[in-house]
Amino acid sequence: MANRDLSPWRSGGQLGRPGFDPFTSFRQEMDRLFDDFFAPAEARSFAGPTAATGAAWPRLDVNETPEAYKVCAELPGVDPKDVNIELKDNALTLSGEKRDERREEDGDRFYTERSYGRFQRTIPLPAEVDPDRCEANFKDGLLTVTLAKNPQARDQARRIEIKPQA
Repeated sequence: MANRDLSPWRSGGQLGRPGFDPFTSFRQEMDRLFDDFFAPAEARSFAGPTAATGAAWPRLDVNETPEAYKVCAELPGVDPKDVNIELKDNALTLSGEKRDERREEDGDRFYTERSYGRFQRTIPLPAEVDPDRCEANFKDGLLTVTLAKNPQARDQARRIEIKPQA
């Protein structure tokens, strides 16, 4: 009896379909498991989207009025003292760190889960901002930053005349 007669992928049935290789299938599954295991810790730290998943965290809303910009950032579970707000070169940068630790005890069973992760978002602003009239509030996981526009920047838009070439 030849060894090929003992091979399951040659003997018919579901494994015997043309082009099926159980070793390739096994290797692909093992590669997927290792990829999941060694994924960046940041992708597992936050319940919401991260850079690893193709979306930015934290989520932002930016609204502009004639007088100011209003930036709202969703930061659930983040302590306000762990957030840094910086205004430099007409760009607002929000950065910080989320730390979470949960412990459960049930008789002889102990369960501890920790997650840590850093975040940073930079929002370029098209008009000049008055740094002395900026304020930030943090309530129920929502950070609201109000950036008052510089009075000279409010009148910055103007029409430019097109001159015909001679």
